Amino acid sequence: MVFKKTLGITLVFALILLTGLAVNSQTVSVQADPVKGKVENVIFMIPDGYSSAYATNYRWFKGSTPVMDNYLVGMMKTYSANTKVTDSAAAGTAMATGVKTNNGMISISPEGKNLKTILEASVDRGKSSGLVATSTITHATPAVFASHVASRADEADIAPQLLNKVDVILGGGKQYFTHESKGGKQKERDLLEEAEKDGYQLVNNRDQLMKTQTGKLLGLFSDDAMAPELNRKETQEPSLAEMTDKAIQTLSKNRKGFFLMVEGSQIDWAGHANDAAWAMSDTEAFEKAVKVAIDYAKKDGKTLVVIAGDHDTGGMSVGGYNQYAANPEVLRNVKATGDGMAAKLNTDRSNVKEVIKTYAGIDLKEEEVEKIKKASKPGNAINGVINERALVGWTSGQHTGTDVPLYAYGPGSHLFSGLRDNTDLPKLMAKAMRVELNNN
Repeated sequence: MVFKKTLGITLVFALILLTGLAVNSQTVSVQADPVKGKVENVIFMIPDGYSSAYATNYRWFKGSTPVMDNYLVGMMKTYSANTKVTDSAAAGTAMATGVKTNNGMISISPEGKNLKTILEASVDRGKSSGLVATSTITHATPAVFASHVASRADEADIAPQLLNKVDVILGGGKQYFTHESKGGKQKERDLLEEAEKDGYQLVNNRDQLMKTQTGKLLGLFSDDAMAPELNRKETQEPSLAEMTDKAIQTLSKNRKGFFLMVEGSQIDWAGHANDAAWAMSDTEAFEKAVKVAIDYAKKDGKTLVVIAGDHDTGGMSVGGYNQYAANPEVLRNVKATGDGMAAKLNTDRSNVKEVIKTYAGIDLKEEEVEKIKKASKPGNAINGVINERALVGWTSGQHTGTDVPLYAYGPGSHLFSGLRDNTDLPKLMAKAMRVELNNN
């Protein structure tokens, strides 16, 4: 009886141990598959100008955990070939080609050599490609993935290089497809007609974009840059999330996979303007686009999503003004950019109080009213008042050289962990997709 009882207990413990091992093995397997599986698609998302201070302020602004927080894997260095503080052209070139170049250069080495991009390498393997931005689509960051020019200012020279190399092109900048610069003068041209002959569907507004089905797609929603997210409802422009979703729907028709770059362009512009509300609003719009990409990657199982700002803009702080406090929740009440509110002021600026109350929910003090009335740039003065209420400080109106957060999800995401250089990213994407990116 004692032997049978002991044997029974032993068997029970053995069964429990084996069950535990099986569960643990299954758990490890489930966790490992999304990380080490096959990569057919890469969605590279760039919140331009975004750093850890933006991430922290946005967490408080939102009041809950942002989507990106769940996928933080490391940090990234941002310096360019000729300076410790990069611009978007040099940073983007490093993130697209794996080679550092001088500020202002678009996928060209400091010596003037064209550099192959991760988008071009993907296309060479038969994959589809897409570029999405809220700036002009010929602006520095989207430009580096599919064009090669010595100066980022040459947007008219960038536009024709995108056609037929990129299957889905969505953003602003229609003027660069209808005019070209000749000796400082503009000359009429029609790249749009050329694009249509080459099979692109042309769309000009949100409704047209939503109705498209398949094939190559060229959506230019503004002559210049698209509107800030705070002004989106006043336009017929699609959101960044809607453009991202449509790009994924279109590109995913290719069985060989796709490469898609999505830029939250105006986070950077908000930083240049020291406009905290604009920065948070466009970060929110970017987060919605990230959710679209992550949701697709979770269903697809073969999509790697990588997220990293190209540099910090403005040197934003969390708290400041000699107080141990921060109050970014104030920014939730702001309904327009600083410049947008300034545009609502009448000639003598006598309606300052009414405008700021209506669009920012703030009751101005008399000294604040006078400050805005006397300012040579009232938009900056308005931003200053809002920043002080939110306790968000700034050290610059330009870029800074601080490291930025790096996020990744999906198969291959483990490759990006740790402190990375910006040149590592396209090389790791190429490795994950098994495409050749050789710029030696």
